[in-house]
Amino acid sequence: MPSKILFVDDEVQTEAMIRQMFRREVRHHKYHFLFALNGLEALDVLDAHPDLDVLVTDINMPKMDGLTLIQKARELRPLMKCVIVSAYGDIRNIRTAMNLGAFDFLTKPIQIKDLQITLQKTLDHVHQLKKTAQAVRENNILKMYVNENVLSLMTKPEFQNQLMVNESIEATVIFIDICGFTAMSERQPPDEVVHLLNRLFDQIVKEIIRHDGYVDKFIGDAVMAVFRSGDHLRRAIRCALTVKHNLRTEEFKLAPNLFPHVSIGINSGNMISGNIGSESLQRLDFTVIGDVVNTASRYEAEALPDQIVIGQDLRDQVKDEFECERIGEVNLKNKERGRVLYNVLAAKSDETSLSLPSDRAIQR
Repeated sequence: MPSKILFVDDEVQTEAMIRQMFRREVRHHKYHFLFALNGLEALDVLDAHPDLDVLVTDINMPKMDGLTLIQKARELRPLMKCVIVSAYGDIRNIRTAMNLGAFDFLTKPIQIKDLQITLQKTLDHVHQLKKTAQAVRENNILKMYVNENVLSLMTKPEFQNQLMVNESIEATVIFIDICGFTAMSERQPPDEVVHLLNRLFDQIVKEIIRHDGYVDKFIGDAVMAVFRSGDHLRRAIRCALTVKHNLRTEEFKLAPNLFPHVSIGINSGNMISGNIGSESLQRLDFTVIGDVVNTASRYEAEALPDQIVIGQDLRDQVKDEFECERIGEVNLKNKERGRVLYNVLAAKSDETSLSLPSDRAIQR
């Protein structure tokens, strides 16, 4: 696409002169020129052409002078750059123009070589600004899809050379599944289902972040999150209790006496964190894997609606802080030995969670 340049000058011969000076660039679609006779006309052109790259303007013009124009243009088009071309090249005008945001200042009579160099220099700067702005927009979009640990890793110089490097960490992983969503999907229009799912995910993610965890991935109607460093196990349990409690409030009521339910599995211990996938295809997933993660997923599969399932090992670690009820011994899929499981009811310092029923009769 040719670069768009607007010339503003009350001398009518300016248009013919510029077209003659840059006839080769126009013929090869390098530049596309627009013209206005004063600042007010220029503002109309700005409004009609939001993709303008450079504004070249005289100072002394009727209706609106060039200095007022560049000030308004800067507010309307922050990425567009302005160049002053004026016979009044005294230091006062130059300083005023630069302070108002002019990128450069040329004096009349115009020297064609000087103007060519100035336009190219200005356009190079504008194009770089636009690339930077695009990169910022893309980065903001990327943040919506990639967790903060990956973004932090990407800034390290060794990232490209160590794509498949991973580390062993102590952390807690939590699986939060929205119960009954498959049946709901069959009865409701797809747009309503997606809207509700996003509302529920938004509430769940807010609590994960508030408790210093991060979302590892969304798996259908479930969320997998990881809590690292510090008291990660207790933060994960408190997050789970808060999510369960918040989804039973009026804000998320689906119908009279009908609220969404979640089943939650939590496990804690040593796991591998890093990039998993195909380096040759450049398709990677930054995640955690290991027996601790698999077991947490199995716990969630065993959980009934509104149950927060942990193993006996975790219950022994947190029994002084959280009220738990024994579910019993369960044979988990692909596990040799049975596990004694517990349902976390509430934090002992927060009796409000105890009022929520375990809902053993509710079907998943």
